[in-house]
Amino acid sequence: MVFDTRLLTGVGVMAAVTEAGNFARAAEMLGLTPSGVSRAVARLEARVGVRLFDRNSREVSLTEEGRRFHAQVVPLLAGLEEAASEAAGAAAVVRGRLRVSVDPWFARMVLASKLQTFLQRYPLLSVDVSTSNYREEMMTGVDVAVRFGPPDASSLIARKLLDTRVVTVAAPAYLGRYGEPHSPHDLVHHEALLFRDPQTGLPFPWEFNRDGEFVEVKVSSRLVLDDPSVAISACVAGQGIFQSLAVGLAPLLSGGELVQILPAWSEELYPLYAYHPSRHLPPAKVRAFLDFVREIALDAGAA
Repeated sequence: MVFDTRLLTGVGVMAAVTEAGNFARAAEMLGLTPSGVSRAVARLEARVGVRLFDRNSREVSLTEEGRRFHAQVVPLLAGLEEAASEAAGAAAVVRGRLRVSVDPWFARMVLASKLQTFLQRYPLLSVDVSTSNYREEMMTGVDVAVRFGPPDASSLIARKLLDTRVVTVAAPAYLGRYGEPHSPHDLVHHEALLFRDPQTGLPFPWEFNRDGEFVEVKVSSRLVLDDPSVAISACVAGQGIFQSLAVGLAPLLSGGELVQILPAWSEELYPLYAYHPSRHLPPAKVRAFLDFVREIALDAGAA
């Protein structure tokens, strides 16, 4: 079968439109006219047999079929870019634009303050960071994704970056009002702050491990949150007790804003994984980011 090079051209235009958000900005990026971009997209839609974009007067957005198609072809475009870099003898150079999707907790508590160091280390690199708890279509438009929790079965390469402990914390003001629990079962008399599992939509259960002994406690709560960073802020304000990942908490604990309670029951570990498309050798920029994330995570107090 002879490869239709027009398909590759159309895919490149589609990627530019997705990134730019409309035909006019994509045209500026590509050095084309808006009508030329529109015609290229129309030819691609005719070639693949589905409508890829919903259009209105101000912007365009991917259809459901378009999102699936985009998620499949972006790694291929990245592979072509990598092949071109290798042909030019630049495979080991960390350069270009790196797009990452990062868990909000890790982004706020660990990564944000270290991004300047990363950019100084690689002056030819620019980074585009988005944050999300969710895994569905997490690789759409990005080079690498970072998520907490066990890896799902998929065609992606999953690299374990760290294990971090699950700790139970409260503000001194809360403990001053209600007292400190001395066993997991004491928590039934306290106000808990619950974090909703983005995969199930249900709050994470409160589990405790000590020397092989496992205890699950049915805590009560009037506040359920889907962003652990917000939950920590509420905890610091004295609104309740929170079960948190330990990574990134060291400044709040050492500064006295939070106190770890039931430390002997904090043997549960929770992993952090990075994901990238299944290729034998990921681009140098991806390898550099993965190594950097592991470095700063270990410095931030992972188990």
